[in-house]
Amino acid sequence: MHPSPRHPPLDPLTTGAIVVAVAAVSSSAPLIAFATAPALAIAFWRNLLGTGVVAPWALLRRRAEFRALGSDAGRREGWYCVLSGVALAGHFATWMPSAQLTSVAAATALGATQPVWQGLIARWQGRRLPGPVWVGIGIAVLGAVLASGADFAVSGRAFAGDLLAIAGAVFIAGYTALGERARATQSTTTYTTICYSVCAAVLLVVCLVGGIPLGGYDTDTWLVILALVAGAQLLGHSMFNYALRRVSATTVSVLILLEVPGAALIGWLWLGQLPQPLALPGLGVLLVGTVVVVVGRARPRRPGVGRPGTAGRA
Repeated sequence: MHPSPRHPPLDPLTTGAIVVAVAAVSSSAPLIAFATAPALAIAFWRNLLGTGVVAPWALLRRRAEFRALGSDAGRREGWYCVLSGVALAGHFATWMPSAQLTSVAAATALGATQPVWQGLIARWQGRRLPGPVWVGIGIAVLGAVLASGADFAVSGRAFAGDLLAIAGAVFIAGYTALGERARATQSTTTYTTICYSVCAAVLLVVCLVGGIPLGGYDTDTWLVILALVAGAQLLGHSMFNYALRRVSATTVSVLILLEVPGAALIGWLWLGQLPQPLALPGLGVLLVGTVVVVVGRARPRRPGVGRPGTAGRA
């Protein structure tokens, strides 16, 4: 077995980056729940503005990569980028409305099951999964059933939000699987620019067809949109990527799950949302199962055993 890479000890700067990243991604669901604009419109502006931030840099420094995508050799990778953007649009179109239908805690926890669906996609692709992963998937599914069942007893609206959150987790798993193929040859800036722009275009079509207003919001809502772009869209994941210099990918995957209690705390203190008592045990079981999946997929394997896909939230 190959030894795991050694990481230097944590320094104050990396620790601070992790704290900032967790706080940034934890604010996403509470901000969406607070905003008065339709969730699909918020998703559109979030990706359009995010594209506006990364596109100039990519077009200035990565023009050769964009030209290569138009060639016969690079066309397949280009399609992976486009399909990844479509999957990301599906994630935003399902998970963001869920934060306005169910509780912040439930939407965040059910959305955090992405590693579970990532493992199932890896199995569908023909990759073998170790036993602990299947155990974790079973635990996570049980927790999701308990949590969503509690919300169904509360209201059909909350239960619909739970289902949308799970669908959002499935879409983000597909987005990650497609992105893994695209990132084999593309830089982060090129891939992100194409993915965000395609996502924004798809959401724009959905909003126009559905008659969803894209303007006329109050100042608070525009501030929420800007906060989502600066926080969860850019700052949160950038800080996690920075922390990978000194923290393993498995540790980062588990640390991202801290957004669940973080979002629940913000939702309680800011929005007065307290999860139903019956939902709390289910959310706890769900998180335990997700951690088992993340850790189980990162365990070293004997040479010749298939490697599962890379886990991680987008």
